[in-house]
Amino acid sequence: MKLLLDISFLGSSYCGYQVQPNVPTVQGALNEAAKQLFGFDCDVVGCSRTDSGVHAKQFFVSIAKKGEACLYTTIPEEKIQSALSVYLPKDICINSARFVDDGFHPRYDVKSKEYVYCILNSKNGDPFLHDRAWHYSRNIDDNAIENMRVALKALEGTHDFSSYMASNSCVESTVRTIYSTRIERDADIIKIYIEGNGFLYNMVRIIVGTLISVAEGRVSCMDMEIITSSCDRSMAGMTVPPQGLFLNKVTY
Repeated sequence: MKLLLDISFLGSSYCGYQVQPNVPTVQGALNEAAKQLFGFDCDVVGCSRTDSGVHAKQFFVSIAKKGEACLYTTIPEEKIQSALSVYLPKDICINSARFVDDGFHPRYDVKSKEYVYCILNSKNGDPFLHDRAWHYSRNIDDNAIENMRVALKALEGTHDFSSYMASNSCVESTVRTIYSTRIERDADIIKIYIEGNGFLYNMVRIIVGTLISVAEGRVSCMDMEIITSSCDRSMAGMTVPPQGLFLNKVTY
C-alpha cells in the first residue's frame, strides 16, 4: 500500500510544486516532512505541476518508500495526518490521509481537474487578497462579464488548445477536453472556473488573459472559436499573473 494525501497549500512562498535545486517547492517540503516522520527517503508524487505562486485548495500526493511501490510504517492510518502535519510549514495543510493500492497514480488516474482564477476588479487593491487574487483595476461591467461567459463557453468540448499554451512548451499532444466552465461575480471579486481532463502549461492563465481582451473590447466573444482553431499562441491574450490561480478540485 502507498499513502495518499489530500492537501491544500498557499503557493506564495514556493517556486511551484515540483522539486528544483536551491529553491523552496511544495514537493520539497513534503519530501522532508515524510523523511522526518517515517525515517527514510520517500517518493512523493503529485497530481499536477503547479507554477511558482499558484495555489491549491485541493491537491493529491502519494507517498511510497523511495525506489519501491509501497510505504512501510507502523503508524496507524488515522494518526498519520496529525503526525505528518507537525513537520510541515503552516502554508501546507493536510486535509486527509489514507492508504491506497500500490498501483494507484495520483496524476495518471485523475478524471478531471477544476481550476479557478480569482480577479479583484476594483480601483483600489486589497491587502487581504495580496497574492490570492489578481488586482485588475479597469472596470469590468455586467455586459463585459456576459461577453466573457460566451467566449469561455466556446472552449467547452475537445479541442487542440495550442493557442493557449506557453510558446516554450513541448508536449506529445495539445488536445484536451474542457467539461464545464462558469464565471461568478460577488461584488469586486470575479471567479473564472474551468474543469477539464488536463491542462497545458499556462493554459488557464492564457485563457483568462484572452477573456480580459474580450472584456476590454479588443477581441469579440465570437472570435474565440477562430483563436482556438488557429493553434497560434499570438492570436490569444496575455498570460495573467499566477497569484490568482488555484487548483480547486481533483476528481478520480
